[in-house]
Amino acid sequence: MKFIVAFAALLAVAVAVPIDDPRAAQITRYESDNIGTDGYKFAFETSDGTARQEAAEVKNLGTDHEAIAVRGSISWIAADGQQYSLNFIADENGFQPEGAHLPRA
Repeated sequence: MKFIVAFAALLAVAVAVPIDDPRAAQITRYESDNIGTDGYKFAFETSDGTARQEAAEVKNLGTDHEAIAVRGSISWIAADGQQYSLNFIADENGFQPEGAHLPRA
């Protein structure tokens, strides 16, 4: 009887261990809208908790000051089990990231 209880406990622990191999993650959502030469947007989420979205537009199209402006965010679950997130803007003023550690429930 002790063997059955120990085996059941060991089996429960083995099943509860998450797969740490990011190559095993599956895409659960994917959206893409390439609107031509004046911008784009996309978003995706994966089964391992990674999510990313990004949108871009061309500013001052056809002028000497033409520039692409990109806004986006990415979040992921790190090896320490915590969720992290990074929001960013990349435009004529450079790359402007803003990060956060999000407590998990």
